[in-house]
Amino acid sequence: MKDLINYSDFEKLDIRVGRVVKVEAPEWSEKLLRFEVDFGEEVGERIIFSGIKKWYKNEDFLGKQFIFLINMTPKKMGTEESQGMMLLADGEEQPVLLGLVEKVYSGAVVR
Repeated sequence: MKDLINYSDFEKLDIRVGRVVKVEAPEWSEKLLRFEVDFGEEVGERIIFSGIKKWYKNEDFLGKQFIFLINMTPKKMGTEESQGMMLLADGEEQPVLLGLVEKVYSGAVVR
């Protein structure tokens, strides 16, 4: 277990629901998938990369909603920048996608 934090530390994280509008596997990477994610009017669309190509196909994501951390410092990936991070759970054999039981609006804040 990691160190305990205060609620004020948690408040610094901007965790949102995003809908994947486009996904592709960049030719220059064996591990990454490139997502274009809609976070609604307030945030707009973002490019987010995730190293899960080994376990998932493009069809697993398109049009579906997932949980993302969107206020991370951008990280250069190839010729672009990843503008956030898809949140996943550690599975026994592969990362597990965090989907939603009910549909919510794109950009909904996760608390």
